Amino acid sequence: MAKTSKNKRTFKRKLINKYRLVILNEDTFEEKLTFKLTRLNVFIFGSLFSILLIVGTIFFIAFTPVKEYIPGYSSSKLNKKAADLVYKSDSLQQIVNVNTIYINQIKELLTGKIPEVIFDRDSILQTFHVDRDSVNLEPSNQDLEFRQQVEAVDRYSIFSEATKSADVVFFSPVKGTLTDGYDSQKRHYAVDIAVEVNTPVKSVADGTVIFAEWTAQTGHVIIVKHAGGYTSIYKHNTALHKQQGDLVKSGEVIASAGDTGELSTGPHLHFELWNEGYPVNPTNYIDFE
Repeated sequence: MAKTSKNKRTFKRKLINKYRLVILNEDTFEEKLTFKLTRLNVFIFGSLFSILLIVGTIFFIAFTPVKEYIPGYSSSKLNKKAADLVYKSDSLQQIVNVNTIYINQIKELLTGKIPEVIFDRDSILQTFHVDRDSVNLEPSNQDLEFRQQVEAVDRYSIFSEATKSADVVFFSPVKGTLTDGYDSQKRHYAVDIAVEVNTPVKSVADGTVIFAEWTAQTGHVIIVKHAGGYTSIYKHNTALHKQQGDLVKSGEVIASAGDTGELSTGPHLHFELWNEGYPVNPTNYIDFE
């Protein structure tokens, strides 16, 4: 203990011992400057200088154009050019739409599909012009009455499965393990099939794609309309291979299974089957295993 205490006193004495820094003229040995320092002062001044240097460097980079040379930062000039390009592309798209309508009308006029009429590009442009101030967004009395009727009706009161005989032969969209089944009481009008990511998802029957878009809750979703009033829905896909309006054959790959959307709990396919606007239990029509 005595040795430890002695070491502490020695260390403290070394910190506060005074030293003199003298700057001499080499030829005349005349003292020009003299500084009285201690090791503790040198340590404090050195730390303060380092902190000031770091803070100054951060402010210099943050509030000067130097930050534009750091990877990940974009210059304001570049952002302005990007915004200008977006506006120009929108304007060009509108011009293309106008020219397309104008050319189609000329084709119909030349082929005799429409009688000769007087039209020009200016009249077509007027069809794209909408006065925002003149648009009335307030619902009419009829709209309000219709909304009240819809809200008053229990849209999920009838969930008896379709009694029509299945006049369409359905094939399994994927092969896997059913992790969650159809349950109308819990309003889970689908079956969840566990599959690996990028597993090919196939159309259960011939039909037409009526929806193929991204949604925040269910990820990539594709909906196919089939004969006999049936509609199949495929959710949580990682990619879609068909677009709205495409005709698909039974067993044709239309998407890749995944784990997208806020409601997804893991890689799987959320599959729904509807008939005439009512949900049906897919397991009554398809063998998924």
